[in-house]
Amino acid sequence: MSRIGKSPVVVPERVTVTISGRNLVTTGPKGSLAYQLPPGISAQIEKGHVFLRCDVEGQGTKALHGLSRALVNNMVRGVSEGFSKRLEISGVGFKASVQGGVVNLQLGYSHPIAYEIPDQVKVSVEENTKLLIEGPDRQIVGRVAAELRGFYPPEPYKGKGIRYAGEKIIRKEGKTVQ
Repeated sequence: MSRIGKSPVVVPERVTVTISGRNLVTTGPKGSLAYQLPPGISAQIEKGHVFLRCDVEGQGTKALHGLSRALVNNMVRGVSEGFSKRLEISGVGFKASVQGGVVNLQLGYSHPIAYEIPDQVKVSVEENTKLLIEGPDRQIVGRVAAELRGFYPPEPYKGKGIRYAGEKIIRKEGKTVQ
C-alpha cells in the first residue's frame, strides 16, 4: 500500500464530498470538481475525512493509490482555497490585457497573441505586466500559466520574456569583440 495513499484527506466544513461508485465530486465556495477513481481504488467518507483504499495489490495500483489521494487532496484544497500562479512580463513594449474571456499579449511579434481562457479559470492583469491566474483546479491553473509562458519564454541574454514570479533567469554574457 502506498504511504501517501494511506493518509486521509481532511474535508473542511465548507466543502462537501460525494461518492457514487468510482465517481468522486467535491463542491465548495470556489466551485465544483469531479474525478473518476481508477480501477482497483475505492473511497470512503468517515467523520470528515476521505479514505482511499487499494482493493488490488500490485505495483501499478500502489502508484495509482498515492496519485489518487494527491488528486483528491488537491480537489478539496482547490474548492475551498483555490490555486494561483503569478507571471511577470519583462521587455520594452511587452504588455498584457484581458478582454472578456481572452488574454491579449503584445510580445514584440508582428501580431498580438490572443489566448482564450478556459472555464473555471480567472486571469487578471496588474500594471500591464503582471498576470494572476486563479482557479479551483490545480492542473488547469498550471497548464494555463505554462501555455502563457510558452509564447515567449525568458531568454538568457537580455532577460526578456514571460517568467513565473520569483523565477531566477541565469544570464549569459554576450559575445565580445576582439
